Formats: sequence, C-alpha cells, structure tokens
Amino acid sequence: MGIGALAAAPGVALAAPARAPASRAGDRANTLWYRHSAARWEEALPLGNGRLGAMVFGRVAQERLQLNEDTLWAGAPYTPDNPAALAALPKVRQLLAQGKYAEATEEVGAAMMGKPIRQMSYGTLGDVLLTMGDAQAPADYERSLDLASAVTTTRYRTPLGQHTRESFVSAPDQVIALRLQAPRGTLGFTLGWRGPRKVKSIASNYPGLATDLANAPPTDWLQVEEAGPLPPDAAIAADGPDAILITGRNEAMHGIPAGLRYALRIQVLGDGKLRYADGQLTLTGASAATVLVAAATSYVNYRDVSGDPVAIVRRQTAAAAGTPYATLKRRHVEEHGRLFGTMSIDLGTSPAAARPTDERIAAAGQQDDPALDALYLQYARYLLLASSRPGTQPANLQGIWNEGTNPPWGGKYTININTQMNYWPADPAGLGACVEPLLRMVEDLAQSGAKTAKTMYGARGWVTHHNTDLWRAAAPIDAARYGMWPCGGAWLCNSLWDHYDYSRDAQVLRRLYPLLRGASEFFLDTLVEDPQGRGLVTSPSMSPENSHPYGSSLAAGPAMDRQIVRDLFGHTLEAGRLLGQDAALLERIAEARGRLAPDRIGQQGQLQEWLEDWDARAPDRQHRHVSHLYALYPSAQINVRDTPDLARAVRQTLVDRGDLATGWGTAWRLCLWARMGDAEHAYSVLKGLTGPRRTYPNMFDAHPPFQIDGNFGGAAGIMEMLLQSWGGEVLLLPALPAAWPTGRVAGIRARGGLTVDMTWERGRLTALRIGGKPGDAVALRYQGKLAQVKLDAGGTFRSTGQALLSLA
Repeated sequence: MGIGALAAAPGVALAAPARAPASRAGDRANTLWYRHSAARWEEALPLGNGRLGAMVFGRVAQERLQLNEDTLWAGAPYTPDNPAALAALPKVRQLLAQGKYAEATEEVGAAMMGKPIRQMSYGTLGDVLLTMGDAQAPADYERSLDLASAVTTTRYRTPLGQHTRESFVSAPDQVIALRLQAPRGTLGFTLGWRGPRKVKSIASNYPGLATDLANAPPTDWLQVEEAGPLPPDAAIAADGPDAILITGRNEAMHGIPAGLRYALRIQVLGDGKLRYADGQLTLTGASAATVLVAAATSYVNYRDVSGDPVAIVRRQTAAAAGTPYATLKRRHVEEHGRLFGTMSIDLGTSPAAARPTDERIAAAGQQDDPALDALYLQYARYLLLASSRPGTQPANLQGIWNEGTNPPWGGKYTININTQMNYWPADPAGLGACVEPLLRMVEDLAQSGAKTAKTMYGARGWVTHHNTDLWRAAAPIDAARYGMWPCGGAWLCNSLWDHYDYSRDAQVLRRLYPLLRGASEFFLDTLVEDPQGRGLVTSPSMSPENSHPYGSSLAAGPAMDRQIVRDLFGHTLEAGRLLGQDAALLERIAEARGRLAPDRIGQQGQLQEWLEDWDARAPDRQHRHVSHLYALYPSAQINVRDTPDLARAVRQTLVDRGDLATGWGTAWRLCLWARMGDAEHAYSVLKGLTGPRRTYPNMFDAHPPFQIDGNFGGAAGIMEMLLQSWGGEVLLLPALPAAWPTGRVAGIRARGGLTVDMTWERGRLTALRIGGKPGDAVALRYQGKLAQVKLDAGGTFRSTGQALLSLA
C-alpha cells in the first residue's frame, strides 16, 4: 500500500487486505505466553497503537501498566546549528588532507558541533498501578499476548474462583483498555499513578534468563510497587465521579527549557462501589471493571507546542466510556487485523513449540525451533504496527516503549543505521503503511536541515547528521568522533526510495522527489576532490562509529558515504526523469555520480572501510558497525551476480568482523549473509540473535539493553532468506536453511508492487503465486536459473516449482 493516500491525519482508515486470518482458539503460532508474571520490565508484554504504548506486567497482587506517548520528549523547539562551523570547515578539510587527524578532530570539537552538543530524550508517562484487594497466590496461571488480535490476557485461579484480565491499545478509539473479571462481588482494587522517573536499564548479566525463570517463587505473584511522591509540576485531581486527571510538564534538558504539557485521564467503569481519595480511585465489591486510559501532550509539530492535551484526553475517554467494551474490543481487533493479517508464515514446528516463550528463548541457541523463527518475524511486524502508524511519530530506538526519563542513548532517532533498520522489514512484510511517519519526519528534517546546511556548510539543499529527535535537530552532536557524519539524511532518503520501489505509488514519488533533490544539492555543493585523484569524497566525515588507526574516527571519503551518495544520486536521477523535472540539475548529478570514488579491495582481501587500506590496523577489528557493507545490504551496488570480486571482499570482511555483535549489529550480519545466499551461516547468526544473549524473555532485542532495531533487522533477515528482490529480479528461497525444510509464506512483498505466496517441501518450491499489475513482466530466479514470466489479465502468475525451473 502506498503512503501518499494515507497521509491525511491520525485515525485514517486503512484499506482491508486480501486476507486477514484470525488466530484459531488455542493456536499459539502467533502467541507469546508465560507461566508467571513479569518481575522486570524486560518480561512485560508490549501494547501500542502507534501513538500510545503500554507494558503489561500481569501481576496478581498489583497490575502494572507502564505508559508512553510518542511525543513526550524533553525540551522544546530549538535549533542547535553552530555558526562557527562554516569558517572552520576549510581548515578541517585541509587538516584531513594532510593526514593530521587528531588536529582535525580537535578543530571539529571546538567549532563544528551542535549547541547544545546533546539532543533531547524520549520519556515516559509513568505507571498506572492497580493494587488488588485480598490477593492470593494463584493456580493455573497464564499470561499471553496474541499478536493477531493485539490483546494481552492474564488468567489464573484462586480459592475464590477464576480471574481474567485482558488489555489492548485501540487505534480507532485512541485509549488503553484494561478489562478485569472475577467471581461475583470479589473484584476490588485501588488505582494510583506513579509519575515519570529515572530507571536503571538492564544491560549484561540479565538474571531472568536462567531456567528458574519459569518457576518464580510465590512471593513474585504478590509483588507490589509503591507509587511514590508526585514529580515536580505534576498534579492529580478527581475528574468526575469515576475518573482522575493527571497533568504535568516535560523535563528541561541540556539547557533547553521544558516546553510540553501532558495530560493523562484514567476512568474506571465497574459494577461495584467506587470512591476517590488522595489521588486514587478505589473499587470494591465488583465482578467486572473496565479501566480506560487516554494520554496526550501539547505537541502539534516540531515548531508548535500549543495543543490542549486536557481537552483531548477528556474527549477520548468520554467517547470510549460511552461505547460498550465488546464494541471497543471488536473495533480494535478488526483494525489491527487489517494490516497484521496481510502476511502469514509457517516454517515448520518442533517439540520446543509447546513450551512457554521464555523457555524457548533460553534454549534457542542450542536447538532448532523453526516456529520460534516465524514468531520472531511476526512479533517484529506486530511491534512495527504498534509503534509506527500513519499520523504518529516514527519508531524510535525503543519503538515507543521506554520505562524512564533516561532511556538508553536518549531513545532518539539514530540515523546512522538504527532508524533505517527499523523500517527494513516494513514493505517486505506488507506494512508499507507504517512508513508514513518516517516520510513526514524526513519532510520536517528537510526544513530544519536546510538551515543547518546553509549555516554550517554554506550549502544548498539540506543535511542531517547521525541523530535527530522530536524537534528535528540536524546539527552534529555527542562528540566529533561520533557526530561529524553528514549522510544521515541521504540514507533516510534511500530508505524512502526503497519504500517507493516496493509500492510504485506515484503519490509517494511526488512527495519524495523534493527530498531527494534537496539532499543531492547539498552533496553537489560539499563534495571535494580527493587530493590523490581517486574521485569525489565527503570531508569531513567518518565511518560510523568506528575508529581508524590514527587515533580518530574523522576521515575523508569513507566507503559508506560514497555508497550512500551513489544511491542518493541514482535515485534522484530516476525520480527526476520519471517526473520530467530539473533536466539541468540531473545532468550535474549524473556527472558527479560518475566521479565518486569507487569501492576498493584491501591487501587482506577485505572491502576497505576507508579510502586507505587501514582495516587490518583498526583498533576494533570486530566493530559492531559494518558501515561499508551498506553496498551489499540494504543497497545492492555490490552483489554476487554483478560484482563477484567485491562480493568476495564483503565475505572476507564479514568473516573478520565475526557473527556476534550488539543486537542490531547481529541482525545486520544476518541480512548480509542472507543476501550473500549463505543459508546455513545466516541461520547460525539468526540462532544467536533469537537466543538469550540477544533476546529478552518478552522477545525484545537485547542490544543490550533493549533497543528495538534488532527485532526489525532480524525480521528483515528472515524474509531475506525466503525472498529477495534486487537488480531487476525476484529471488525465490535464495537462502533457505536445512532447519526450514517445509513451510509456506503468504503475502510477502517484492519490489515492483508484487505480492508473493510460496510453499515448499523438502527444501524445494512446490507452489508459487505472484500478484501485481496485470501484464507486468517479472524476472524470477530460482536455484540459479532465471525465468521471465508475465502476470495475466488478473495480475497473477501461478506455477509449481518444477514448472518454474522448466521456464528458465
């Protein structure tokens, strides 16, 4: 689905897919489930509607809902551009050309970094705590998340009888809903709110991965946390007979004042007695209750914070409270299913599939669990739907789920890999609609980044560096060795071009072209000639976030920059020609593209990360980033078909770097090995990613700590093993491992607006269906053979695997 038609506003209806299968009762193929409650945040289950997020703990004595709203960031509108950068730029370039890397780094740090040198952080709305009356240790406890319905369920028995809770975050109604049921007259709780606070993220040596996690001691069932004092500038008051209203302000940070107001309204509907006292609601004597939570901030856009969050949450809860719970749930499940149901996958099963999810993760590195691999892919699709929908903010470093006011790396948009990786699986997985927030963010950055380009480089067009935030800051930040990288916006443009290439939506192309043109104009103005005559290069720059042997990261013309700019120029040329625009500018872009320094193979047989052959002497030869392998994936400049020598150099680099990196670094390696067609090596990397070192019990990726891009990159890698589309071809089962001998996938996408359904047995394709535009020609490659087929008048091609081979 193209995003152009979805850009109207939050709440836009999403078109129904061709198929939307619901989970069968008792079918756990798309379910995470556990025999114990969540003792830690990394065990809680995530819900989201793109804007609102909730982590559900499922505790017996006290249910905890940890809350997020995607615009609750620190600070206020600001511009960090540094006017001193323009005068320093020639000096820095000269120092780099002379090989004076330490001096260049010192000059960049003194004159070219943003002010402030840190960006704003993403935050939390705190916690809703429901402390239950007369809680008892349970029997037959089970906690689950059904990905197909986006509903969490907690069930258990006590001597009083059966207790059930279910929760979801509704996109149609924009509320969090929690439904509790208990034997007649026995349900009671006190509901309070705990405000935003700093927390400690779990990094290494996570204690919850031991086998005893599945046998939590009885005291865990009755775990209760204190609400604590209200944070500064926050207030709680009764807001009618059955609701409380919480208001507050965000945090000031790095010298930028607090500029956002937030509001949270919590309403309780039940058949018992309800009273308010001291900021809390207490319900007694009920058999059922529904808790509705709405949240909003005063954010309108990155320059405007004049919204009225109190009016928003009152309107949302009033509308939801006037709707029967069954109707709220039905609308939520139907809307979620419209997108989640567009793709299904079955990679086979094993005895491990009958075990709780955390136990399967704990054993994933030691045994094959193909159903867990399929679940990992579907979970990533679920997370993307839950954290990035039309009208919301894009998924950040933690999607939308963050427990504190001090998230890892600020929870920002890190655009030297992580934000781009968040969207790698979107189009292949049938979730192109989820890319719309990224397109809007880049449209914002083209405005803020135009000021940065002019102020700091004296250039046309626009630029942004390795990070941005809610306020669309575009200047380099953090430190010279991390932040002085001008290709973040260019890579975002290439990601959006990939989205267009999958959808071929003309509205997307028309919105995208001005972004491509502006990013290209910046590099036309800032590329310089390499002093040794090797071509045009960026300067100053770096290969994210790696150091070379000369005590710095700063350099001229790292491989990744040349590859990204080559793609950017190529995409701008194609878009401009399709739209019939800017012929003279396109000529300049084509000329500059032809002069970019080419990729180089070093003395060790590796693909060089820098213009110079420094790789063997780099301080960290197993660095988490593999930036210079961008050309293989997500790009296809280097590939096994057209550039075999460079592909062999990529393989050597992958061997040198090793398989285990951070969560997202491991996921990128998975994608690269899959693109190389090495099925067994790719699967070995996947097992490391889905195992306990890189996956928490709730299936969140462990960087560590939690960072969501590993989930998304892992999903992209799984799909890359099953289907690839690059170089004008669609590759069927290009890296199918022995662990998935029999399976099927329906609704996976390929470039050119194609939808592919496949079935295979004993490792061989047995049935194929391709859907697309009637009459389109498609080049299919299977088992090394190429077949040219045409879609019929209904836009369909069908074949068996053997028949397909005979077409070659």
